[in-house]
Amino acid sequence: MLRVLFLGVLAPASLGFPALSGPQPSGSQCVEHDCFALFRGPATFLAACQTCERLQGHLMTVRSSVAADVISLLLSGDGGDGGDGGDSPRLWIGLKLPPGCHDPEHLGPLRGFQWVTSDNRTSYSRWARPDRDGTPLCGPLCVAVSAAGAPAPGEPAWEEQSCTAEAEGFLCEFHFAASCRPLAMELGAAATAGVSDTYSTPFGARSADFQALPVGSFASVATLGVELVCAVPQHGAAEARWGRAAPGAWDCRVENGGCEHSCNGSAGPPRCLCPADTALQADGRSCAAHSAHSCYGRCDHFCVPNPDVPGAYTCMCETGYQLAADQHRCEDVDDCKLELNPCPQLCVNTPGGFTCHCFPHYELVEGECVEPVDPCFGVNCEYQCQPVGHTDYRCVCAEGFAPSPLDPHRCQMFCNQTACPADCDPNNLDSCHCPDGYILDDGSMCTDIDECHNGDCPGECRNLPGSFECICGPDSALAGLVGTDCDPVTVNDSEDSGSGEPPASSGPSTTSGPPPSGPLHSGVLTGISIASLSLIVALLALLCHLRKKQSATRAELEYKCAAPAKEVMLQHVHTEPTPQKL
Repeated sequence: MLRVLFLGVLAPASLGFPALSGPQPSGSQCVEHDCFALFRGPATFLAACQTCERLQGHLMTVRSSVAADVISLLLSGDGGDGGDGGDSPRLWIGLKLPPGCHDPEHLGPLRGFQWVTSDNRTSYSRWARPDRDGTPLCGPLCVAVSAAGAPAPGEPAWEEQSCTAEAEGFLCEFHFAASCRPLAMELGAAATAGVSDTYSTPFGARSADFQALPVGSFASVATLGVELVCAVPQHGAAEARWGRAAPGAWDCRVENGGCEHSCNGSAGPPRCLCPADTALQADGRSCAAHSAHSCYGRCDHFCVPNPDVPGAYTCMCETGYQLAADQHRCEDVDDCKLELNPCPQLCVNTPGGFTCHCFPHYELVEGECVEPVDPCFGVNCEYQCQPVGHTDYRCVCAEGFAPSPLDPHRCQMFCNQTACPADCDPNNLDSCHCPDGYILDDGSMCTDIDECHNGDCPGECRNLPGSFECICGPDSALAGLVGTDCDPVTVNDSEDSGSGEPPASSGPSTTSGPPPSGPLHSGVLTGISIASLSLIVALLALLCHLRKKQSATRAELEYKCAAPAKEVMLQHVHTEPTPQKL
């Protein structure tokens, strides 16, 4: 299937090109080397023919379904309505019936009509009235296309009209021997935003967004001072090329400056360079084999003949090299020794170029050496963040605190001795806190609770700072193990689940009676109250006992601190003289 190249929505006629006389197209498209344009405005068939011919074209011939699709695209891009009443516009095409009467049933798909090119070749027709009931057609008649009343949506149909009637517009067709692609520009990311290319076709279409340009089209890059024309190559190439009448290269960033080989714009005006076995021609852009008096084999890189002096030439070098003293050889330029160092920190010269490096602990980012991001940046440590290497970190806590095992970013009180200072509110010294396993003594000291004296272990017990260990005996469920409970209570809820009956006991146990069926008796409530009061009194007595024990057995406490089981030390980072409030 033929490829349709969209020429774009037309821009205002203010792109810097010479203004064209006559109507301006409101839409255009190209199919291979044939271009089509839609012109709006009332016109007779004769006026439409004359306008297309002045633009070096003719009224459009619709010989295939591809051409019909072009009309649909032009109408959809133009808005598709005819203005008054919302009807589809009638547009003249290049189909006309000569004078005289004809029987349409015996004259083929065109019904005796002829194209303005004086032939009737076609593989496509789309009449609005396919059956005329044998009614003869008498010319002269002309044909207009319109989407109104078409047999199928989106397929404009042909209607016979009086040639002197005015249609709402017409379609022109232009044939070109070759076409150019849009300008190829090599611009940096920063320069692209401020540079734009604009185009103008020979039939008046103007836009900045073309996919193909016919021969005779103009291109302009105003910000770079480049104006070019699409012309047929002199050497019979299949594709046209952008060029200009003035010799020499233009900006190297646009179409390689027009150079056949390479363009050098690093120093002074842009210049085209040719390989050593070829010579630059009179146009200043093309290269050809050397003549008898060329510099072939003499220049290291490039030779530029002097057109004004026969046999004279100049040798040039590629970027990153310079001419040696003999003016023929090329030697490397040490870019790192230039007055303006091309690198921000360290520069390493290479043949024809250089590479940039950074000092240790710096990174090269888009040509700049930057310090790596602090690993503690954005970290939410409760007390302080400490970098570990260049990419990791750890949270540290104030003296008397340690990172929480469950959340290393948070700090919790920690003590690995029998007595540690309490964490007190500096504004309220009566508000103090101790770690788990410690009790607040008089003043602001936290004293280890000796769980072994409380009978928490049924057998051998070992007290630790803030905790304890039970060494389970042979008669316990966990014989030989060390933990905080040697007789764990297990609940078997896998059998008779939901039956409503209590599980059977595997050994002797105390059975509980049925739940009371009514409210508690007042005597039961009194007993509960007395028991609670007795428990409070017992706790107060225990506190007094521990307080006396501390003052009486200081030596014993220090001995416990020196025991191997007590030596659970954590290295603290001393960064604040005062303990931190949780």
